[in-house]
Amino acid sequence: MKNNAVIKILFIENSVEDAEQIISLIRNAGIAVRPARATDSEQLKKSLDELGPDLVLFNPGVGSLPLREVAQAIDASGRDMALIANVAQMDAQSVSDLFAAGVHGVASHGQPRQFITVVQREFDSLNTRRQVRKLESALRESERRCDALLDSSNDAIAYVHEGMHVRANRSYLDTFGYEDFDELLGLPILDLINHEYADALKTLLKNHSRDEKAPPNTDLIARRADGSTFPATIEFAHATFEGETCLQVVFRRQLIDPAMVEQLQRDPVTGLYLRARTLEFIDEAVAAAASGRKGQTLLLIEPDNWNATVAGIGLGKADELLAGVAARINALLGPDDVAGLLAEHTFGVLLHSSSDDAIKAWITSLQQQIAERIFDAGQRSITLTVSIGGSLLAEKNANAELLLNQASTALRNAQGQGGNRSDLHDPTAREKADEERERNWLTQLRQALVQDEFVLHHQHVISLQDADGDYSEILLRMNGPQGEVQPGFFMPIAEKHGLSAEIDRWVLDKAISALQARDTQGVATTFFVKLTTDSLQRPELLPWLAKRLQQAALKRGRIVLEMTESKVVTLLRPAQEFVAGWKKLGGRFALEQFGSGLNSFQLLSHVEADYLKIDRSYMSGLPQQAENQQKIAEICQQAHELKKQVIAEWVEDAASTSLLFACGVDFVQGNFLQEPQLLTIKP
Repeated sequence: MKNNAVIKILFIENSVEDAEQIISLIRNAGIAVRPARATDSEQLKKSLDELGPDLVLFNPGVGSLPLREVAQAIDASGRDMALIANVAQMDAQSVSDLFAAGVHGVASHGQPRQFITVVQREFDSLNTRRQVRKLESALRESERRCDALLDSSNDAIAYVHEGMHVRANRSYLDTFGYEDFDELLGLPILDLINHEYADALKTLLKNHSRDEKAPPNTDLIARRADGSTFPATIEFAHATFEGETCLQVVFRRQLIDPAMVEQLQRDPVTGLYLRARTLEFIDEAVAAAASGRKGQTLLLIEPDNWNATVAGIGLGKADELLAGVAARINALLGPDDVAGLLAEHTFGVLLHSSSDDAIKAWITSLQQQIAERIFDAGQRSITLTVSIGGSLLAEKNANAELLLNQASTALRNAQGQGGNRSDLHDPTAREKADEERERNWLTQLRQALVQDEFVLHHQHVISLQDADGDYSEILLRMNGPQGEVQPGFFMPIAEKHGLSAEIDRWVLDKAISALQARDTQGVATTFFVKLTTDSLQRPELLPWLAKRLQQAALKRGRIVLEMTESKVVTLLRPAQEFVAGWKKLGGRFALEQFGSGLNSFQLLSHVEADYLKIDRSYMSGLPQQAENQQKIAEICQQAHELKKQVIAEWVEDAASTSLLFACGVDFVQGNFLQEPQLLTIKP
């Protein structure tokens, strides 16, 4: 499931509190939720119409709304959605009864991991069904267009079923000297080639019909109706004709030297295949994996610190380095392996090996050979290292885009560990690999705290109501071997190992120093600073803040601490006590992702927030989402009645900004308005 996907969930629950606990559980798993709740038939129908949920979480304990009625209402809505029973405990009989009544899954909120797994599985299954329907529709449209283009094509194309012609275009008839298709109907394709190629073609047709390994094209001698012959290349592709599976056959006359075609497909500098041909090889490998073939691996290879290296030797010498690396790669390729260029300095390699150890040995050998070699670049001699990321290819990930993304992620992981490293995506070894990456990140985090390797950026929060002074949100980054690293990579590990509070204190200390410097320059500035749940529960943080603010002599209200609504809900009492103490020090508080709960404003009766930052799910495609515009306007109206100010994050375009102003939003923020900038602390 995509991390940024928002699941619309309709809760059939007795109480708001029970629903909120489940929402918090789901959000803590990193899943964004747009919730609604119903307890009777009228609310159910209204929620199905207005929310259009993806999932319906039904609590069998809701006596006012029986499961059968819920299932019938879902069927009557005509929408595809997953019905999940939310139970406290499971036994075989109750689970069987629930499935018989129409649920798609049974989840136990008493077992959080099982609960999240069922929710993710059903949402992924729902998206798969939706995608299949789109693909089926696209396929029908493509077939219609292909049929329309078939007759206008200059290529000789025919459809063959069980070796017999069932369809052919005009060019095919002209190529073989037939006046009308009736002359070809039912004629075996073997009758159109010389007899010495008959056995080979018969084997090819059988292999293609059985989805067995077979080349997509072959060279032969074709025979016309008058007995004359010509050299041709025949290409095969799976197709359907009138609902029946068949083979699409294309005859091409051999007018171009195959050696010339091969040469044109290769990069003149490295001798490796060009991007387009490399992607074709990847598509072919994916198709083979989808048919059950095993032992294929895609590797992405990049020289480390490439930009700095090129800056040192000059752009004109970069090709010599690439050629040197390509030569090392080419020397290690097996007879079935393929290597090509996928980007300026990114090599793609398809290995065909049934052994994981052989793949790892190949990677180690390449890295050693490159690291030990001295490369000549003009008058200079330099050494290089490479990082390698890859993914094993199997039926489960037989999708070209998915495969490339997995290999790319593995490459970035390898580079993030310092270069001259490798990372191989392998579902069977995922836990072990994750542990190793976590250990590396933990080492880098501890080093960053000791050596001051964190970096702060700030992004302006722009007032739509002419508020005085400057407002900015502080954004944390970390210096990594390959550049700055986003907090999404390292903060979960920091929280897991108890380092988040220490990082928070580092950020607050630097932010206070920056505010102190701006005060001396006469620039009135307010900073929004994120706070983790670990800091919220540390009793020593408030005394430290009091002392640090006193030393800096800052005016009250210059720092706004912010936390997400879902995290505050799960730690309501500690949050209440912390915010109360923080306000005594003159600080202010903001709730992020506001409006994502069932009753967000109820939270304000427990935790006093000055700013409400609207959940980002309302910002996506805002000009086209009238429902979201109405919701934002309602949030602003209620917030202003309570003397709270509203901030809209992730603003994407000028039209959204105008709409937000009309809705009553006080501040806006987003990369469209201003990209984050490095925070400089001038004495």
